[in-house]
Amino acid sequence: MAKDYSRTQRIGDQMQRELASLIQREIKDPRLALVTITGVEVSRDLSHAKVFITVMGKDDDEDAVKDNLRILNDAVGFLRMQLGKAMKLRTVPQLHFSYDASVRRGVELASLIERAVAEDRKHQHGDGE
Repeated sequence: MAKDYSRTQRIGDQMQRELASLIQREIKDPRLALVTITGVEVSRDLSHAKVFITVMGKDDDEDAVKDNLRILNDAVGFLRMQLGKAMKLRTVPQLHFSYDASVRRGVELASLIERAVAEDRKHQHGDGE
């Protein structure tokens, strides 16, 4: 029987929950905006974890995103230490924060779809008259 849910996925999910909590409670940098952890990908050997984030309300502001990534990358040592206390792992993976553009891309696509539907409605009502 094959595993549907691998150990690396379970660790990634737990890291996502723990990091979200740690960033909210423990990082006191006033420049840090509302950061959402959208996912964590852990390597098979558990040595590295790619942490994907979005920044609430600042997704279109590239400088704000870069600043938030810099703040989080500066706090990597502290976050790893706290993860080590919270999780029962022999070694805590190296954390690499990355911006997750999928949310912004989804909003753009939804906007395009709404615009296309509105155009279709306009043309349908114009033909019926």
